[in-house]
Amino acid sequence: MQFLIVPVTPFQQNCSLLWDEHDRAAIVDPGGDLPRVLAEADRRGLTLTKILLTHGHVDHCAATAQLARERRVPVEGPQRADRFWIEALPAAAAQFGMPPAEAFEPDRWLEDGDTVSVGDETLEVLHCPGHTPGHVVFFHRAGRCAWVGDVLFAGSIGRTDFPRGDHPALIRSIRERLFPLGDEVRFVPGHGPMSTFGAERRSNPFVADRLFASA
Repeated sequence: MQFLIVPVTPFQQNCSLLWDEHDRAAIVDPGGDLPRVLAEADRRGLTLTKILLTHGHVDHCAATAQLARERRVPVEGPQRADRFWIEALPAAAAQFGMPPAEAFEPDRWLEDGDTVSVGDETLEVLHCPGHTPGHVVFFHRAGRCAWVGDVLFAGSIGRTDFPRGDHPALIRSIRERLFPLGDEVRFVPGHGPMSTFGAERRSNPFVADRLFASA
């Protein structure tokens, strides 16, 4: 599976294009700047088949309703506990000075253990609450790569001071759900550069192994 990261919106959120060998594609977390994202897809001759969402925050899904309508594609994710965030999208967009955003109902809410397909490629779904209660991660086992949204960053972790954030749950999600996937697994965070789970286990000041050695 191939992918391309396109930072979008003033929040510089990492929107990703994923596609298989037959150029069937998905867009992960379309937070905005759709002309840029779709221009990249069209330039590569990709056929968009679905939208995948890690969570319901405005910078990650504000353009979802528009994109789904224009390209007539289904929306999969996040987990249904993020429904209240999706319903609040119009107010959140206004609050942060973003273009108007529409609330929507995903075609498929995802649960831990589900899989999603991008053409011939399969991604596993891990429910990783903490940043939001319905946050999910997409793991491409064959490619040893994960799309983790705002759960984990290079050198940092997601915020938990938003409504229904849960810091202990976030730490558990990272250390008990993500790190066991393997040190070599690369991940695309919601913001900033890629990293590996191994690098974060060694040096991340919030979740490094050394911080839990005596636990």
